[in-house]
Amino acid sequence: MTTEDILLLDTPLLRQLTEENIGRDPNAVALDKRIAHAGLVATQVKYLQRARRKLPSYYEARAILPPLAFEQSSSEAAATRKSWRGDVCIDLTCGLGVDSFHLSRRFARVIAVERDAALARAAEINFRRLGADNITVVCTAAEEFLNKFAAADGRADLIYADPDRRSAAGRKLVLPEDCSPDILQLLPLLKQFSKRTAVKLSPLFDVAECFRLFGTGCSVEVFSLGGECKEVTVEMSDTDTEGSLGAAIAGRGRWSYPYPVSAPATTAGFAPPYRYTVIPDAALRKARLTARYAAEEMPQAFAVPGDSYLFTNTLPAGAIPGKVFEVERMERFDPSCLKRELRRRGIHSADLYTHGFPLAAPELARRLGIREGGSVRLAFTAVGPTLWVIELKEVIL
Repeated sequence: MTTEDILLLDTPLLRQLTEENIGRDPNAVALDKRIAHAGLVATQVKYLQRARRKLPSYYEARAILPPLAFEQSSSEAAATRKSWRGDVCIDLTCGLGVDSFHLSRRFARVIAVERDAALARAAEINFRRLGADNITVVCTAAEEFLNKFAAADGRADLIYADPDRRSAAGRKLVLPEDCSPDILQLLPLLKQFSKRTAVKLSPLFDVAECFRLFGTGCSVEVFSLGGECKEVTVEMSDTDTEGSLGAAIAGRGRWSYPYPVSAPATTAGFAPPYRYTVIPDAALRKARLTARYAAEEMPQAFAVPGDSYLFTNTLPAGAIPGKVFEVERMERFDPSCLKRELRRRGIHSADLYTHGFPLAAPELARRLGIREGGSVRLAFTAVGPTLWVIELKEVIL
């Protein structure tokens, strides 16, 4: 989307046309010859409809949503969890501006840096519509901005960056040094004039590698939404003395431990049957904190190695970082017997959980002669050399 498109979408006519067609099928809007600039209006209608869940504030403000920027943007659920506060914040990678907007609620002033002229213009317009008048958009490359900021002896309480993780060809990138800007290269400069630096990395990035690259004094947090890992965030402070590793789950809470995370001094042994099975959330598994969490919060639980499951007869008070099921039955896995049992019960499909199991769900379903999905839930895992199958009841937490 060009700067001209952005300016056109900001005109009273196209704002009115977008509003009048907000509830229509975008394809029908695009083909409607009565609508001026129908293709452009249809694109806005399409992405505003999608923004109702991902970016509700942007939907309510009828923000301008360039498609690629929308796809790459943080969700508001992820942006609102950021709790840093202070005077001056610099967002080196503004993009659509979702993070800048939510940071502006906790900082007196936010400087949003965006190298793409069209995106920078869209961000300015959107911040105005959102009522965020304490954000200044600077259209330049992050590296150029930092050099000028340092030359002016500037100071910031927080520098935040979510580097672009797509190559020029559209390929997804994971390594920080491949992304733009290269935060690893900029770190020495950032530390000169910022009390705190926070960097969002690919959800595929390894947490142990974070500490190797950014130092053992940093804090690393894995964030998940709807059972899916969305972010790995690294935070560095000029006063850091001890690192930490945590998992944050939207709607559940945060669990954080000093790094390196020590192995539990004692763990409960495996003693089936159990009343409950906990399937750890993606954030807890990604951070490899399941055993540590169990030792702290559920000392009577057995933690299956590899962050697979927790088996327990009692549940702690408060939120649990995962799905909790009651156990219907638990037995050693015998594929022939299980296949016959499923056939006898008329079960032709089931949800299959295979954490720590040597077979993936599609192959397991094929061998059992069933389809994936359905009201029956079966969990599979390995404890030592023995394979187990657990039939689960409804999710209770």
